[in-house]
Amino acid sequence: MSPSLFFILAFGKMEHRHGGPPKFTFTNGTLADKLCHQKIMAEPIPYLDLKAQIKPLRAEIDAAIARTIDNCSFCLGPDTAQFEKDFAKYCGAEYAIGFNSGTSALHVALLLLNLKPGDEVITTPYTFVATSWAISYVGAKPVYVDIDDATFNLDPKKIEKAITPRTKAVMPVHLYGQPFDVDPILEICRRHKLPLVEDACQSHGAKYKGKTIGTFGEMSGFSFYPGKNLGAFGEGGALVTNSAEFARRARSLREHGSSVRYYHDEVGFNYRMEGIQGAVLGIKLKHLEKWTRERRRVAKRYAELLAGTPLQLPQEASFAESVWHLYVVRHPQRDALKKYLDENGVGNAVHYPIPLHLQKCYAELGHKVGDFPVAEKAGRECLSLPIYPELTDAQIQRVAEAIKGFFSK
Repeated sequence: MSPSLFFILAFGKMEHRHGGPPKFTFTNGTLADKLCHQKIMAEPIPYLDLKAQIKPLRAEIDAAIARTIDNCSFCLGPDTAQFEKDFAKYCGAEYAIGFNSGTSALHVALLLLNLKPGDEVITTPYTFVATSWAISYVGAKPVYVDIDDATFNLDPKKIEKAITPRTKAVMPVHLYGQPFDVDPILEICRRHKLPLVEDACQSHGAKYKGKTIGTFGEMSGFSFYPGKNLGAFGEGGALVTNSAEFARRARSLREHGSSVRYYHDEVGFNYRMEGIQGAVLGIKLKHLEKWTRERRRVAKRYAELLAGTPLQLPQEASFAESVWHLYVVRHPQRDALKKYLDENGVGNAVHYPIPLHLQKCYAELGHKVGDFPVAEKAGRECLSLPIYPELTDAQIQRVAEAIKGFFSK
């Protein structure tokens, strides 16, 4: 049988029309759909696809970058200033101060609280190390408290036992896009007269009891690393606050401790946001709400498709509206599952395999295996699946089918 005859028999028929080319009519859409599905199922699924996000925005972003170049506003400048206003409004805050990274923003937040060597800051052992870096940079000591098993966030019930006379602040993380339980932590802070600093670097636009996170504490820090829900074309960050004094001093500290050029009131840093990053973020911020809705769509579909598997699925707390920066599942056979997904073309990642209290850089804190068992268990079991606004339902199904394939073998 010739290939052309097989094609006609499989998919449809060829009708010859007088005075024109033959017309092909599909009669077996089911088979065509199956072959299309097989093609999709054979293509690798990237863990993150920034190209898909940038492509429809490219002309708008190119114009914004060109404007910045034409203005020669490479450090801070009008595009960064406009983004700061827009991001503050988005967060429901009075001020947003642009930085060169989220790490720098958190560092300056703790400097504004006048922390000194010997002071202690209560935080989580299960997050990216930059949270603890900010504490170490001011000479203070990170004091870890274990996490909640369902949400991965700092467990409020364990905080008060960690408070000592040297405790000067509490800095929890809104991890993976999931807000931490703000009210009980705020109550502890008020009772002990401790400032709350929110590490919101992974949770742009997440809501706690209907209110956007980032304005519950004295300050919050955001990251605009390219892979974040709101990502720059390089490094970037912001400090958000309702305090005019904190905002004034943060602007000075990020620019060499100077409010007036060549006059330096205190030792500062070169932590300025680049003008091009401000321009890019200003464009992308307009699309963030739509991207968040799409991330929530993906998370909902994963929950439906993976409900019958042995995985422990992430839970959105009753008080929270997550922005699903990451979709993190758990299983004791995490490493074997990761290997299987890698071999089957399904992107994935591990966040975070070694909790901070067991990292070599914090060996002087004297922690050992077993000190924070929930965080340690999460480190052994967690696996991040692809989640981004452009992920199609067919791709989501392929991820789910691959996971089911692992458990059925």
